[in-house]
Amino acid sequence: MKKRKYKNIDYDKIVNRRFVAFLLVILLAFGIVAFKMVEVMVVEENNYEEKLASLTYTKVLGSSTPRGRIYDRNYNIIVDNKSLKTITYKKSKGTTYQEMIDLAYTVAPHLELDASKVTDRMKREFYFYKYPDLCDKLVTKEEKEKVTQRKITSHDLEELKIARISEEALNKFSTDDLEVVYLFYLMNRGYTYEEKTIKSDVSDKEYAYISENNAVLEGFNTKLDWVRVYPYGETFKSILGTVSTSTQGIPAEDKNYYLAKGYSLNDRVGLSYLEKQYEEYLHGEKAEYEVVNSHETRLVKEGSRGKDIVLSIDINLQKEVERIIDEQIRRAKTEANTDYYDHSSVVIQDPNTGEILAMASRKIVNGNIIDNTTSILISPIMPGSVVKGASMLVGYNTGAVKIGEYIRDECVKIAGAPEKCSSVNNLGTINDITALAKSSNVYQFKIAIRVNGQEYFRGMKLNFKQSSFDTYRNMYHSFGLGVETGIDLPVESKGYTTTDKNAGNLLDFVMGQYESYTPIQLSQYISTIANGGSRLTPHLLKEVHFSSQTEEIGKLDFKVEKQVLNTIDTKPEYMNRVKEGFFAVMNSSGGYGVNYIDKKMRPAGKTGTSQSAMDTNGDNINDTDTITSSFIGYMPAENPKVSIIVTSPNSSHPNSSTNFASLVTMRITQQVSNAYYNMYGV
Repeated sequence: MKKRKYKNIDYDKIVNRRFVAFLLVILLAFGIVAFKMVEVMVVEENNYEEKLASLTYTKVLGSSTPRGRIYDRNYNIIVDNKSLKTITYKKSKGTTYQEMIDLAYTVAPHLELDASKVTDRMKREFYFYKYPDLCDKLVTKEEKEKVTQRKITSHDLEELKIARISEEALNKFSTDDLEVVYLFYLMNRGYTYEEKTIKSDVSDKEYAYISENNAVLEGFNTKLDWVRVYPYGETFKSILGTVSTSTQGIPAEDKNYYLAKGYSLNDRVGLSYLEKQYEEYLHGEKAEYEVVNSHETRLVKEGSRGKDIVLSIDINLQKEVERIIDEQIRRAKTEANTDYYDHSSVVIQDPNTGEILAMASRKIVNGNIIDNTTSILISPIMPGSVVKGASMLVGYNTGAVKIGEYIRDECVKIAGAPEKCSSVNNLGTINDITALAKSSNVYQFKIAIRVNGQEYFRGMKLNFKQSSFDTYRNMYHSFGLGVETGIDLPVESKGYTTTDKNAGNLLDFVMGQYESYTPIQLSQYISTIANGGSRLTPHLLKEVHFSSQTEEIGKLDFKVEKQVLNTIDTKPEYMNRVKEGFFAVMNSSGGYGVNYIDKKMRPAGKTGTSQSAMDTNGDNINDTDTITSSFIGYMPAENPKVSIIVTSPNSSHPNSSTNFASLVTMRITQQVSNAYYNMYGV
């Protein structure tokens, strides 16, 4: 066999080369690591420090700060804040529940606490923490083992214990014990590190006890809180709205909304009307703290009072309007046929901006007059003839009637229905201006029949056409009748709209006897006519200002601009013709609105008397016929500066021994217009 020859290999050289290559790789890797370390530790040091701070930063907000003030249009303060002596509690690091209970027993005798607010849950939780050993015996060994087996949580086990505490054990709590239970509950609300309000508006004695002993009453302290005050008393107060208390916090139904905005559960918020509507401006900015060393905090940013809002309301005019309504309600209740009359409403508005200058409704209940202003937004009334301006525009727009056209006013007879007449039978042959001035129903009936594609003759059958109703309803809606006005308040009604498909109802519709509207809708309607056809959003907010450290109002943040919702689809000559008719209502011989407003103010407007009904026995069925009176108007006619509406539902009733009808709406209109004139002129 031939012997194989082996080549001599220099293994040392190979090893050396591989070692050098390996060393180069190691050096390169270390170089990359070193470069990254320099980049992280030197170049990007600030960025990573900021990221670390953001990841480890825990923000805690202080207690609620005062809300912004509310002013009227003349910068009179109508809502302010007053300081309140307040007792607070903040749990210290490491404090046990038993120590908190002992502390509650020490403090409770020195505070006036309402034990009636204690719930069953409060008692059970107090018992659970006070007697842990006894509660531990309320669950079985098997149930405890389920926690270690992760079949139930420790929280579930606690709930079992709490649920099994006997009523007999809970009933052993004395009245003094219950005060301690309530105090313990107040001490434990919310997050551990939050400061809790225990009691506001405390007596000097209570305040002094905590102040003098807070060194030994660990966690208890005193501070000055705030409460809303009203320099003008009850005037306009229902629309100003309310604010939750320091113990009430956020309402349960709004919890998710406010928590998403960064609020705490015990924060004070606006609960209704303007306080709720403008919460975003009025709420104060709370002090901000950083949590360090578990329960210790460091002030990061001082708190501040909320922004101030200025309303369009003239509080002195508002006060006078309320006084006038009160006086006239009492006078009306001495007159015949006012058995069912109980309230009147007034809205005074700038038709060129949508600003509301005064808005008041007053109601008499058991001889006492109370505020009823919210009804202006949510309680519709049958408007009557005040809607005839919109009805007339439908006639002009469709060609059913021409400007200046004469039509005979006579009782109208439709097949299968009783005669329908104007309030004064047989006005004769009249034109459109006289029809508005003397509130002819028949003039509107005959126009509506033409809009329906027919011509009137006695005994005719009126065919139902949905398009006719839609034509009228769309015009009404464009004025704000039957739709939301957009007023800057959290609630309003659209009024009452029916879908009853009966051709005869068309005649009721056009004279304001078919669908009902709220007073604020009537105000938007007449303001739209006054300004020539622009439907503006009625609003109460005029300006927002930054808060100041003095009694003077702060720097302007922004002003509210007028908002045009739509423009009436009609020709200028048609709108002007309606305005001419409204002027005749107030100024021509025989005009139904003569004497409602002094002619020196050059008024224009429309009166309305409607058949209405009410439930008098509480069965939710209208059983008694009544009469509702209304007025809408503006002044001066040539360049309107203000619109006024007055409504008096059920101001009289026809089923009595006399036909007397109270003139309460006219008297209120007279005095309210005079009050405006004396303050602003025209």
